[in-house]
Amino acid sequence: MQTRGSGTTRHRSARPVQILSALLLAAALALTGCTGADDAGSSDSAAGAKQDSKGGAGAAESRTDGGSADQAAAPPKPITAHIIHTASLTVQVKDVPKALGEARTVVENAGGMVGDETTDRDSKGRERSRVVLRVPADRYAEVLADLEGSGKLLERTAKAQDVTEQVVDVESRVKSQRASVARIRELMDQATKLSDVVTLEGELSTRQADLESLLAQQASLKDRTSLATITLSLSETPVKKTAEDEDPGFVDALAGGWDAFVTMFRWIALALGAVLPFLVGATLLLLLWMRFLRGRTPSRPVAATPGAGPGSLPVAPPVRREGDDED
Repeated sequence: MQTRGSGTTRHRSARPVQILSALLLAAALALTGCTGADDAGSSDSAAGAKQDSKGGAGAAESRTDGGSADQAAAPPKPITAHIIHTASLTVQVKDVPKALGEARTVVENAGGMVGDETTDRDSKGRERSRVVLRVPADRYAEVLADLEGSGKLLERTAKAQDVTEQVVDVESRVKSQRASVARIRELMDQATKLSDVVTLEGELSTRQADLESLLAQQASLKDRTSLATITLSLSETPVKKTAEDEDPGFVDALAGGWDAFVTMFRWIALALGAVLPFLVGATLLLLLWMRFLRGRTPSRPVAATPGAGPGSLPVAPPVRREGDDED
């Protein structure tokens, strides 16, 4: 703007054409200078604004990054699902002790433990075992699959119980109960009267007992959710009949007949042994009757001699005398 003013003053005494040309040139120069200055000022201001915006953006970005970093460092804690897994398997194997040893190895390798164990034999003499296994919850499916493949699966029962709400509730109650116990202890420290101390001690005992009960529930839930329970029952495989057993030959028939004969003879001997005491008693009674009682029974009348008439009487035998014997 000073250039245009100085140009106007300098050419004020010149001729009109030169003055007009000078004015036009001065105006053009002035306009160009003002435009350059304005452009430079605007560019400088734009650059400053840009720097300010960059600085603000950088500060905002740094604040945002800091906030996001803090959020990334402390994300909201998700609610962990707490599930109690229980299963029951009945597997038929060829060798029960061997299968039981393999099951123990699988559980121990998974970080579990073996609980109660019972072994006995059924009515046919086949061995069977029942064992309770505890395995970590994250290895539950793997161990269950290994146990199912140890033999012929006869029965499988699996159950999953979600106790997340119960676990969260017990944890909250434990925190509240601990705070309550702490408040009672603070009041006991501030109490001055003996009656107040006695009352507070009773209240503290009650709340302490409630806290211990909640802690026991919490420990039980933690144990059942962290370790799954698998009840495994093992039984021996029944021996299958071979083709020779299904189609018996002469030797098998002979052996079967001999077994039948021996069985029949044994039953006959048992029957005779059962009847023999009665036979001995009946024989003794018959001998006694023939020896003692038969002589006392009255004799039957003598039959009439042939030729005698129906009205004739029986003739008595002659009486012997001593003189007759001498003659």
